[in-house]
Amino acid sequence: MNRASQYMRAPARARGRCLAGCIGTDGERTEDAVGEAAGTAADDGRRAARRDEAVRAAVERGLLGPDSPVVGLLDITGIRESAAALRAAFEDVVAPGTPVLHAFAVKASPLVPVLRLLREEGIGAEVASPGELALARAAGLRPEATVLDSPAKTPAELRQALALGIAVNADNPQELARLDALTRSATSRSPLGLRVNPQVGGGSIGATSTSTPTSKFGVALRDPGAREWVVQAYRDRPWLTRLHTHTGSQGVPLSLMARGVAETYALAEEINRAVGRQQIDTLDIGGGLPVNFASDATTPSYAQYARLLAESVPGLFDGRYGLVTEFGRSLLAKHGTIVARVEYAKSAGGRPVAITHAGVQVATRTVYMPGSWPLRIAAYDAKGRPKEGPDVVQDVAGPACFSGDLLAERASLPLLEQGDLAAALDTGAYYFAHHYAYNSLARPGVYGYAAGADGEVAFATVREPQSVEEIVAESGGAHASALTTLTEPGRR
Repeated sequence: MNRASQYMRAPARARGRCLAGCIGTDGERTEDAVGEAAGTAADDGRRAARRDEAVRAAVERGLLGPDSPVVGLLDITGIRESAAALRAAFEDVVAPGTPVLHAFAVKASPLVPVLRLLREEGIGAEVASPGELALARAAGLRPEATVLDSPAKTPAELRQALALGIAVNADNPQELARLDALTRSATSRSPLGLRVNPQVGGGSIGATSTSTPTSKFGVALRDPGAREWVVQAYRDRPWLTRLHTHTGSQGVPLSLMARGVAETYALAEEINRAVGRQQIDTLDIGGGLPVNFASDATTPSYAQYARLLAESVPGLFDGRYGLVTEFGRSLLAKHGTIVARVEYAKSAGGRPVAITHAGVQVATRTVYMPGSWPLRIAAYDAKGRPKEGPDVVQDVAGPACFSGDLLAERASLPLLEQGDLAAALDTGAYYFAHHYAYNSLARPGVYGYAAGADGEVAFATVREPQSVEEIVAESGGAHASALTTLTEPGRR
């Protein structure tokens, strides 16, 4: 069978638009991108083959079946390969001896075993809440390999970060004033910086574009007086040694990402000239490399982006500045799969509908914003084998009680029947790791897989499936009578 026929094809209304998988300027693939994709085709094919083997093995081992109708699977080999590709891409362009920290955006997959795996691969952590910091620490991330961002840091969060020696990027003037007070009252080894918004524009998905004129993040550089304020802020604070930006995530073309970095680099040069020394010694350029959700191809690549930065901002890599990156989705997305059992197969209005156990609870963005976050669906039979047969236009629905709970509408793939399996591809980041408890649906189990010593698929538990008892406990089960025992005026 032609593997391509196994997967859903994008509906006609989505073709030609710059959606979640856009790359290059205006969504066009550059010559470098095409060549890069061709060069990695073998790796992409091996990843697809590993996925097929993992689905089959998950059924055989009982991880997936009538009593466990949905799971998340993570390709450990693929994650290691992505981490290595990221490191190599920037090693190829920076001057020898340049300090570089690749900090994984924990929000993309807040799972402790994933963070520990990435730590083993030389990747740090970018955190944006007390919870994410706790997860990073539980995974063994060192303070010097951790960066705290967030537009809403409390005094307690800042105090903890400074005590631990974690790098902090202040978001705004009021937060910087808090840091003024905290640094006066206690010494800290934390590198401190300021996040700026170069206001270079947005991509095809407004919700993930962070460099728009009215973005909530950072100091808006083109607002009247803002640039001058930033320069003076560094003049007044010799301890402010970093500058941070993040242009956006999915839907933002590489050219716009590079432009945001270039604007921030130019500001760093301006500040250092103004203070008469190399006060800013590190540039945090954020992450945001978009992921191709349209096929198995890994494109754009870290190497493409690093080369583009070297060409458009050559001074960035000449050794005068340390570098921090904050990639998330691009490290994990291609290496995760949601697999769900088809509980029922029916027809409505002449269209087949597969009712599965994966929907809004594991694919929230796709269900609520299908135009921006379309997913490919792969069909497997009840034994976990890629399903044969002609493509049939059908809907793939989830279990939640509202009509829009659809993983895919008008998907073209082999007909899904009762007991078959539907796999949502490229869901290793921001999907099953971010459970949405609609209808009190349980969090699915998450399992990593790799080839064992005997060549068979080996699994490791990343997160246990949630039990009904845990759902009750998290929903106030221990306080069942709390409201009925409140005393109301005039009522006994």
